[in-house]
Amino acid sequence: MDLNDLFQEAVVNSRMLAEKPSNDALLKLYALYKQSTDGDVNIEPPINPFDFVGKVKFTAWEELRSTPKDLAMQEYINIIARIKG
Repeated sequence: MDLNDLFQEAVVNSRMLAEKPSNDALLKLYALYKQSTDGDVNIEPPINPFDFVGKVKFTAWEELRSTPKDLAMQEYINIIARIKG
């Protein structure tokens, strides 16, 4: 199985976890997913000063700038494997 297949399997598994991951883990997974699928952040940061969730998500993704897609995919797979047990 190649990395893309393993990543897609991890994405499916992330939707079927017995326990909901912590907010920190969910944020990390979000950023890794976006980096894996879209590459470097390609949107403007939220302009609404009260969009706290949007700002945090944007920042988490932006922090992964220049991370290769393969590395982001592997880290996503590793996190899901640890959570899944």
